[in-house]
Amino acid sequence: MPPSLALGKNLRVFIPFALGYFLSYLYRVVNAVLAPDLASELGIGPSELGLLTAAYFITFAAFQLPLGVLLDRFGPRKIESFLLIFAAAGAFVFSRAESVSGLVIGRALIGFGVSACLMAAFKAFVLWFRRERLPLINGIQMAAGGFGALTATAPMEAALGVTDWRGVFFILSIITLAVAAAVFFVVPEKEMEQNGDSIKEQIQGIIQVFSSLTFWRIAPLTVMSQAAFLAIQGLWSGPWLRDVAGMERDMIAQVLLMIAAAMVGGFILMGAVAERLSRLGIKPIVIAAAGMTAFMITQGLLILEATSWSRTLWVLFGIFGTTGIIPYAVLSQSFPLHLSGRVNTGVNLLVFIAAFSAQWGIGAIINLWPGTAAGGYAPAGYQAGFAMMLCLQVIALLWFVAASIRMDRNKTY
Repeated sequence: MPPSLALGKNLRVFIPFALGYFLSYLYRVVNAVLAPDLASELGIGPSELGLLTAAYFITFAAFQLPLGVLLDRFGPRKIESFLLIFAAAGAFVFSRAESVSGLVIGRALIGFGVSACLMAAFKAFVLWFRRERLPLINGIQMAAGGFGALTATAPMEAALGVTDWRGVFFILSIITLAVAAAVFFVVPEKEMEQNGDSIKEQIQGIIQVFSSLTFWRIAPLTVMSQAAFLAIQGLWSGPWLRDVAGMERDMIAQVLLMIAAAMVGGFILMGAVAERLSRLGIKPIVIAAAGMTAFMITQGLLILEATSWSRTLWVLFGIFGTTGIIPYAVLSQSFPLHLSGRVNTGVNLLVFIAAFSAQWGIGAIINLWPGTAAGGYAPAGYQAGFAMMLCLQVIALLWFVAASIRMDRNKTY
């Protein structure tokens, strides 16, 4: 095939899936900007705000294990385009909701609808791109999600000057339908090899993953790190900047933009660092553990309310928060190739269940303190909620070290 035709086909595969992941991340973090509007218009407290925002995570997580099977059987093009219709419906329901229950239903539909946006892309790239190009393509795909997070900050705040949050979600529902159509009609079909596994054999593969110490040595650390990152960046960063750092809305949107930009840079930087250092004999999991430790230190300084450094700390939060992605590749390479999909969706399942619990749990903890005279939430509530997440990450790190020592001893003997 001539290079120009090959490039055209590659773009037909990459761009629609990148747009899908862009939307997935935009939906994930947009409530960090919209939280004051939702709270004021519908009288929502911090616990309810955490619940409705976290509903995205629980439906996203619930579909991860069957998603791997469906992608293998029907292909990423059909599955993602079908699911995005549910995301569009969820955005429409959210835009018309008059109660917390309506918002939760809309948010849950969105989470279900975008649950394939990353895994379907990874599956498609394996089918269409050469193996040696996958790290670069996957990194660019992650950056597309980062641009979705960027769009959910200052640009979203600017959009609220033209319309309200209901108008934003109505427009997003239309855009989501358009992306669903692009995935279905633009992405070429690729005939896939079926492995012939029965449902029983597929379930046995899942059991093999979840009963392995190799999996449980690493999974708790990346799950707790990613749960903290997703829960705080996706909702509680914005209110913290308002109530603890004392920033106005336009400044909050700028800092959230900085966090999202740092996240984009972090995906690229940390991936490049891991690749370069691995050539020097330093294992990627060691780099990931070091990065997640730096992420914990950053959270510790936020808990201590080092507000004079708040912008720098939140940029570091965005950079080091991405290191929890590195273990996905480590785990998938630690199992047989035919289990790699179930390993990744298994980690994703745990990450998004934990993110749901964290986002809701932080809100419930904040709700234990009375609100401030200015109508915000008590800084002590943020301290307690963030400290809970930090303690869980420290426990996971200690388990990782202990399990690693145990596995090394077993290899010795």
